[in-house]
Amino acid sequence: QVQLVESGGGLVQAGGSLRLSCAASGRTFSGSDMGWFRQAPGKERELVAAICWGGRSLYYSDSVKGRFTISRDNVKNTLYLQMNSLKPEDTAVYYCAAKPYSTTNCASAYNYWGQGTQVTVSS
Repeated sequence: QVQLVESGGGLVQAGGSLRLSCAASGRTFSGSDMGWFRQAPGKERELVAAICWGGRSLYYSDSVKGRFTISRDNVKNTLYLQMNSLKPEDTAVYYCAAKPYSTTNCASAYNYWGQGTQVTVSS
């Protein structure tokens, strides 16, 4: 059974940093697309960062580009999101997601999801 378990969320002041982790179990995702999504109250879920094409390409949304860094440790089967220079508008529940393989459209068709971790940025 595949499980994705996020950790590292919390409350931080604007300008601060957090690192989210997503520990995967049940299968390896070293060659698969993996990503971080977020959903703020009253808003649609959005993809903020992803590892695409088996790691050959990285995607960042315009809103986090230059501030967030996605990475993956294939030995630990863990996905990370380093978030720097956090802003109140980054407040959301952050979800880790994965596919069993890589697809041409990195932003869609994620099969596996974590339970989410809350990130709150105070002004």
